[in-house]
Amino acid sequence: MAVRSFDVGIMLGVHQDPRVSVEKCQKVGVKNAQLGVPPDEWLTREKALEVAQMFREAGVTITTVFCGFEGERYDDIPTVQQTVGYIPDEFREVRVRKTLQIAEFARLMGVNRIAAHFGFIPEDPVDPRYCIAVETMQRICDYLLPKKMSFGLETGQETVETLLRFIKDVGRKNLNVNFDPANMILYGTEEPIAALRKVAPYVASVHCKDGLWPTEKGKLGTEVPLGEGQVGIDKFVATLKRIGYRGPLTIEREVPDPPQTDDMRKGKELLESLVKTKPARTKG
Repeated sequence: MAVRSFDVGIMLGVHQDPRVSVEKCQKVGVKNAQLGVPPDEWLTREKALEVAQMFREAGVTITTVFCGFEGERYDDIPTVQQTVGYIPDEFREVRVRKTLQIAEFARLMGVNRIAAHFGFIPEDPVDPRYCIAVETMQRICDYLLPKKMSFGLETGQETVETLLRFIKDVGRKNLNVNFDPANMILYGTEEPIAALRKVAPYVASVHCKDGLWPTEKGKLGTEVPLGEGQVGIDKFVATLKRIGYRGPLTIEREVPDPPQTDDMRKGKELLESLVKTKPARTKG
């Protein structure tokens, strides 16, 4: 089922039973979603086809499967640096293998895109870890390309300058961006609307999430319901229109349920009202 531009969807968390994810879509009232990777026992051909059938029968299109890895923690910024993504040496190879397994799961579901937090990409391109990061991303993209699949870099843990350099140095046409404006705030990286304009040519999907800037060094900011934070969701949607974005609006709300479902419903109403609003003309 084709997903229209600016159709509202949701980011689904990881559950022991994917039926919970199907029910979440029905409760929020959406027809598209990004899927957090299910437990290992679901990463088989038979289970992938079963999950695909679940969503097909519910009329929900999965647009992206997200990679998540054992051992990742988001307690604070130092912990994220040490545990998340492909940067930590001790986790890299097993996570690359897991990524390829997730890619096969997605492909069997009929989904042509996976995504992940790569981790804190070093700001200095001379840093040996930066070269390893580029080579790692190239390996993953090269595996995906013959399968006509792409990889989305989740934003927030690095500046847009570093992100753009990284994309250029990887040099693979199937590498793109999942832009999360709240992450730019939660990690204290940079102002998200300006960042979106800079990275616009590579944005293939977005997370609609809100947050407050950190108030203490080394700590993450606070995620809040859509429209209640410092992103400026109205400006975010208006900027997506101006840059020619054509994908869905995927709500992410990383809290337990309740209040997750209710917050997602309210977020859906807010986004649908903003989509109908014509962006103001700018002078010059």
